Amino acid sequence: MALIPLAGALTLPWAVSAAHAEAEPASFITHRVSDAETLMDVARQYDLGFVELRAANPAVDPWLPGEGRQVVLPSLHLEPAAERNGIVVNLADQRLYFFAGSRASAVSFPIGTGRAGCETPTGTTHIVSKRRNPTWVPPASIRAARPELPAAIPPGPNNPLGAYALNLGWENYVIHGTNRPEGIGRRVSHGCLRLYPEDIERLFDLVAVGNRVAVLDQPVKLGWIGRQLYLEVHPSQRQADEIERSGRFSPEPLPYLRGMIESYPGADNVNVDWSLVDRVAQERLGLAVRISR
Repeated sequence: MALIPLAGALTLPWAVSAAHAEAEPASFITHRVSDAETLMDVARQYDLGFVELRAANPAVDPWLPGEGRQVVLPSLHLEPAAERNGIVVNLADQRLYFFAGSRASAVSFPIGTGRAGCETPTGTTHIVSKRRNPTWVPPASIRAARPELPAAIPPGPNNPLGAYALNLGWENYVIHGTNRPEGIGRRVSHGCLRLYPEDIERLFDLVAVGNRVAVLDQPVKLGWIGRQLYLEVHPSQRQADEIERSGRFSPEPLPYLRGMIESYPGADNVNVDWSLVDRVAQERLGLAVRISR
């Protein structure tokens, strides 16, 4: 693992609110690829999602990155603009944020989300039950598409829910583990939210029945780290699908971005590098970049 000096990225193993960062970051963390590693292996090692790692490294072959290749690890995630209460899911960066309290820093985990045609809904709900070693009862819609499925799948290695499940107030929507960790950080589910097995175990112990769950779709995030303003722009959900297929994506304008930055609290007290803003918006690497100077 190495450091690349850069003007603005805090690297932490979990998400931290910009408001809670104690020092201005100066480097991106990188990983030197070993002979047999793929980006999927690297993502799992650093608790990242596959598409977020691929988006941050558009010039790297995800399956044959090459021994010795340096890949950038998107380890800082600015918090979404949301109430700091319970679980906040951001579909754009494919991460789940948990707040133990309004003054606590967020812990975040990469997630798999609903694929095209089965999108994870946005809105607010809550956790209605917690289940260890859950039995999976496939919904009628899934059984209609896959009639070979049994009426129920008991706990075990063939259960797609993994070892832990958090049922939501939305019928048939669950935050759960997985027996296919390669789906984390990708839009591959029927709408549920899946986590790496080690992450759902940790989250399961953190949350309680009744905790609020807010699901958002915010490709653009802003935040203060010390006295510096940072911008983080992710691919849209459509662009994420394109990245997974080809590593490239067609552009989507962000006409609201300048106004969003100008109206952000405190932004009128700093000089914004607008040319850098344009580049960050165009590249959509999903990296938190300092835009104040």
